[in-house]
Amino acid sequence: MAEETRTAMTATAYTVTGMTCEHCARSVTEELERLPEVSSVAVDLAGSRVTVVSAGELADGAVREAVTEAGFELVGRA
Repeated sequence: MAEETRTAMTATAYTVTGMTCEHCARSVTEELERLPEVSSVAVDLAGSRVTVVSAGELADGAVREAVTEAGFELVGRA
């Protein structure tokens, strides 16, 4: 019987400015989901917050680059 390997998932919240609509949320989500470690992204437009669930800790630089590519500014971890 094959042994199952489980990876601990990490949820990290970030403050992102400039998001105002569902199109903004979709753009940020699509860019972040391109990161290989990311399994899901949740955007809270009213709170300017993005929560990323990933396999392990993400590098802040990679998250910043993805958010910038989507056209928004990563303020930092929330």
